[in-house]
Amino acid sequence: MLRRLSQTCLSNVRSRSANFSTQPQSKEKWDLYASVLVERLPVISKSLNPIEMEFQKLLWQTEFENSLKSDHEMKHEKDLIQAELLKKGEAEIDFDDSISKQTAQDLKDSYIEEAKKFQLASRETPDDKTNNLKSVKRRLEDTLYLLVEQKVGKNTMLLLPQGIREEGETMRQTAERVLLEQCGDQLQVVFYGNAPCGFYKYKYPSAIRGDSVGAKVFFYRTTLKSGNVSEASKKKFEWLDQLALGKKLNVPAYSESVQRMLL
Repeated sequence: MLRRLSQTCLSNVRSRSANFSTQPQSKEKWDLYASVLVERLPVISKSLNPIEMEFQKLLWQTEFENSLKSDHEMKHEKDLIQAELLKKGEAEIDFDDSISKQTAQDLKDSYIEEAKKFQLASRETPDDKTNNLKSVKRRLEDTLYLLVEQKVGKNTMLLLPQGIREEGETMRQTAERVLLEQCGDQLQVVFYGNAPCGFYKYKYPSAIRGDSVGAKVFFYRTTLKSGNVSEASKKKFEWLDQLALGKKLNVPAYSESVQRMLL
């Protein structure tokens, strides 16, 4: 009985599998896009918060207490001993040598005077003061990311530079071409690799949908080497930090895909 039941179930499964295999399966066509994340890395170190400053002082004090005396400190001690002997008249004076001799204290005084002339450069640049979002010479402590104005459907918005793949191109080649077309040849970047580091897809609205149901966007990550977006491109662009970038990207799903790459 069990044997007949198992044979019946097996035949039913085979017949259903045969029916599924003979049914034509619909294939959806998607447009392939390459998008480029261009980041300008920090130029200077982060400013220390109060806790970090206290810890730094502690490290400096510990290093000073555990360090050996330098040649300058040894010379200064030797000069003090020599000065005491001269006061007591127990040291022979070589007048020719004393005229040309420079003590460690004299050196220290000259170093202090020279150090007073040194002024630290401001961490705030002129472009910070004017809030010039087109400049890479601002927010030197932070990483900045490039957004370029692009038309998506009937809407114009700021996005990472992106473009559709052409026949015969690899996705890396598409990314390089898109960056050149939208930003010009003055923007020099270094790609992290040939493989994309992020992905995002969306479907086109039914009213404008043609042969393709939507777009699949592959993100490539690069770092800025030199230059900026060419003014000849006549495109609106902005360099934004991560917080401002998240606020500028209006599509939540797209913003989430971009932010995931930055973690």
